[in-house]
Amino acid sequence: MSAASVHSLWTMGADSTAKIPTPHIEYAQLSPVLIVLGAACLGVLVEAFVPRKGRYYAQVFLSVVALVASFAAIVALAAGGYGSTKAHIAAMGAVAVDGPALFLQGTILLASLVAIFTFAERRLDPETHGNRVDSFAAEAAAVPGSEGEQAAVKAGFTTTEVFPLALFAVGGMLVFPAANDLLTLFIALEVFSLPLYLLCAVARRKRLMSQEAAVKYFLLGAFSSAFLLFGIALLYGYAGSVSYAKIASVVDGSIATIDPALADTMGNDALLLIGAAMILVGLLFKVGAVPFHMWTPDVYQGAPTPVTGFMAAATKVAAFGALLRLLYVVLPGLRWDWRPVMWGVAIVTMLAGAIVAITQTDIKRLLAYSSIAHAGFILAGVIATTPDGVSSVLFYLGGYSFVTIGAFAVVTLVRDAGGEATHLSKWAGLGRRSPLVAAVFAVFLLAFAGIPLTSGFAGKFAVFKAAAEGGAGPLVVVGVLSSAVAAFFYIRVIVLMFFSEPKADGPTVAVPSPLTMATIGVGVAVTLVLGVAPQYFLDLANQASVFVR
Repeated sequence: MSAASVHSLWTMGADSTAKIPTPHIEYAQLSPVLIVLGAACLGVLVEAFVPRKGRYYAQVFLSVVALVASFAAIVALAAGGYGSTKAHIAAMGAVAVDGPALFLQGTILLASLVAIFTFAERRLDPETHGNRVDSFAAEAAAVPGSEGEQAAVKAGFTTTEVFPLALFAVGGMLVFPAANDLLTLFIALEVFSLPLYLLCAVARRKRLMSQEAAVKYFLLGAFSSAFLLFGIALLYGYAGSVSYAKIASVVDGSIATIDPALADTMGNDALLLIGAAMILVGLLFKVGAVPFHMWTPDVYQGAPTPVTGFMAAATKVAAFGALLRLLYVVLPGLRWDWRPVMWGVAIVTMLAGAIVAITQTDIKRLLAYSSIAHAGFILAGVIATTPDGVSSVLFYLGGYSFVTIGAFAVVTLVRDAGGEATHLSKWAGLGRRSPLVAAVFAVFLLAFAGIPLTSGFAGKFAVFKAAAEGGAGPLVVVGVLSSAVAAFFYIRVIVLMFFSEPKADGPTVAVPSPLTMATIGVGVAVTLVLGVAPQYFLDLANQASVFVR
């Protein structure tokens, strides 16, 4: 082809195409996410340019300021009516700014803020070579037990990269429940999963166990991401779009103009059902529902305890937010297909979580199975398919996240020569040795068990009430039975702490800095306030329970 003809083709092409429209981005409404991701990028620069001595303080300061500023932006958006009257779809249809999104983002930010305090704790381990140390490896890249690691410990190195990693994870979690198309959902999932895989691998003690946990989490997480991506491809093939609103209109048949290229696939329900099922598998994995829960106990046990608390609370909030939006916004037309499946998942999750927890001898594994059982209880609210179902799930997630972070913060305090003493036998007689720590842990366990006057009771009551009114009565019966089973192993731990003789070689309780005290204090306060006077927060969740479509 001659140069002249190429040139004429090029000019014809240029003339015939319209100008590409510039994207219209509402920066103010996306500011909570932008602040956190901007701070995470700054954190990477701090690692590169700030001298090693000053990094810890710079990172802690940056992380706390970013999370507080982001939460202030959420409050400003809610006060400006973006949770109710001005709720809309922002960023060219990629992100929803509405009540559930703002409520869940606020919960994630507050939970992450108290979790960051446990990341920054440096008084629990005895000083090594005159340096204070935290829960994270001196040099994450060094082989465990190698000369490189010993030299790093001697030099007093600390892994301050955990702070920007945590902020990147928080940024992804903020987008996840607000995503309004399937590609944004997938990108947000990867943005918060990859930092978590890394954070799981950097424990200072028991490093091999920590690395094993990270590899398991990474492999199973990659599987779940693959399921999600395959599901997205099938739904795109079915509806010709990745936008939630478009898919919903194709599912319920309200689409006005049908693209002739899609006319054949739109009638193909196999694409829709298999695609929806695969996306649900991806989300249920993140939630930790049975049968996609196998990673939970191993990862919770192996990861550094501050990371476990952060992950257990914030990931659940983000994943349930995304699950709610998918089922209530994209697939309400498929309700008769997905409800029976979710019934089965919820029942198996509640029973398996509660029954298997009885056999556990490690406190972190016990809390992991407890979190699986709680995923089942929250699914009961998801299945209600009513506005009350949404508000009860929002309330439950808010209360649950602080109890979880508080409980794992207490676990970091009980220590022996090898670090944290997580074996249950070591906790015998803890109430005699350190009554305050045992009492605080008992409060958290009672909240998990759903005893009245704790946030756990108010949350379970709200979720079960919504499920019963939504026609899921039998589910509530199973929920109450598995709550009774779960109460057994929570109370067993309390009896072990207060009514057993302490062992002579038992663990000591470390005196934490004000950072961990603040985390535990906030956990207790939220647990009691939501238990004694839940009405204001239930109303808040109620106002925030309407999805923008």
